[in-house]
Amino acid sequence: MPVTILTDSASDLPRDIAEKNGIRVLPLLVFLGEQEFRDGETMNPKDMFDGMREGKVYKTAQVPLHEFRKTFQELAEKKEPCLYVAFSSELSGTYQSAVLARNEVLEDYPDFQLEILDTKCASLGFGLVVLRAAELARQGLPMEELVSEVSRHASHMEHIFTVDNLEYLQRGGRVSRAAAFIGGLLNIKPVLHVESGRLVPLEKIRGRRKVFERMAAIMGERGDHVKEQLIGISHGDDLEAVETLKALLRERFGCESFLVSQIGGVVGAHAGPGTLALFFLNRM
Repeated sequence: MPVTILTDSASDLPRDIAEKNGIRVLPLLVFLGEQEFRDGETMNPKDMFDGMREGKVYKTAQVPLHEFRKTFQELAEKKEPCLYVAFSSELSGTYQSAVLARNEVLEDYPDFQLEILDTKCASLGFGLVVLRAAELARQGLPMEELVSEVSRHASHMEHIFTVDNLEYLQRGGRVSRAAAFIGGLLNIKPVLHVESGRLVPLEKIRGRRKVFERMAAIMGERGDHVKEQLIGISHGDDLEAVETLKALLRERFGCESFLVSQIGGVVGAHAGPGTLALFFLNRM
């Protein structure tokens, strides 16, 4: 029996892409005051970004333990082997909840074949890893080989991104209040990446157009045969920025294969509207 690929909504995979590839997605939670939303299901990212522009503050929570327990038990009863491809453990407690649920379910179903992989990835970079897992699962790879290949793919996924307003990162403790204030005054835009599963600042650049150019340059420095790759771009309600970046990548590298998605509620609540993120593989 082929391995079922399970993931969570922080992968920012468009729903139709997940369904087409047989990927099951568990939602993280987003809160506006006492109101609860299921990321990717009852949360409309466009509405959230509009709310953030108006000053509304959204908070997030991991996939609940009982959701994992229920899903794992269902798969165990059907004797379906499962690989849960997880959001970075450095950015969420979702991975740890999945491990706890697995331990509980295995007490009742000791023969259930279930593996959990901490990708150390986020947003659509994470999503591209999940897509690769689904592709390999369809090929019938045994679990051990599947986990090894997906882990290797995740370890080479680059995340290069910028945000339009440092205020949202400041709320999450990613930059200081003073840096956010000064950055806003001087039109300074950060370029960040993911390192060992954490968000890490790379550079500060004045002017949004120059940020896009620098993101493309970093892709040229780090990427491997990017013209042949499926390039991921996720955005915080800013399709104009997406088209600008795509044009740069076509001009510089001849890229034509793109997967574009709007950033979901969980990642977007911390990054904010105007976020733009670029994902590709480095030299493997």
